[in-house]
Amino acid sequence: MRVLVAEDDRTLADGLCRALRSSGNAVDHVEDGQSADTALTAQHYDLIILDLGLPRLSGLDVLKRLRSRGSSTPVLILTAADSVEQRVRGLDLGADDFMAKPFALTELEARIRALVRRGMGAASSTMKLGSLSYDQVGRQAWVADQPVELSARELALLEILLQRNSRLVSKEQIVEHLCGWGEEVSHNAIEVYVHRLRKKLEGGNIRIATVRGLGYSLQRTTDAEPH
Repeated sequence: MRVLVAEDDRTLADGLCRALRSSGNAVDHVEDGQSADTALTAQHYDLIILDLGLPRLSGLDVLKRLRSRGSSTPVLILTAADSVEQRVRGLDLGADDFMAKPFALTELEARIRALVRRGMGAASSTMKLGSLSYDQVGRQAWVADQPVELSARELALLEILLQRNSRLVSKEQIVEHLCGWGEEVSHNAIEVYVHRLRKKLEGGNIRIATVRGLGYSLQRTTDAEPH
């Protein structure tokens, strides 16, 4: 997924970005509220980690503008102020969760997974399609109960396809969710990732179907078109 981290503490932001990228996420970072608002106007994100004490434009104002545009993107608020008033204001403006600094990175990651599941309408951290199972917490996939070893990029691609559950996903959408600012992934590279993932998913009743010129769809074998 693609995440925006709006945090002016560079040390904290660097740690967050590294942790999220190591899990295969595309991460963009901004250090002030005006830049966050601009990014959110121009780019779709799957999750926003938003500090309230941003310069130029407060995190609450960024959140208010985001929701006024009709966006339902999950927002996890970070703040040094652990007050009831701050929590109430943030939640009333449309925040989905709230964490006070300092915090444990493992708890933050767990809350992120919970927000993503909630956005998908899923109660479990395990995503399934046919004989394929994927544990978002342990970041492990199984096909017909056999573990499948996947790289971080392959895991990210699998998540994108599973989240859309048999719907078509274009190469442009894959690039958008795999790559942050400054990263370049060509359509040829996407084809390579898809080819590798397709091979590793063999042996079950699921496959990655290709619709030429349009994109890819993860389907049960009985539903999939030839590729």
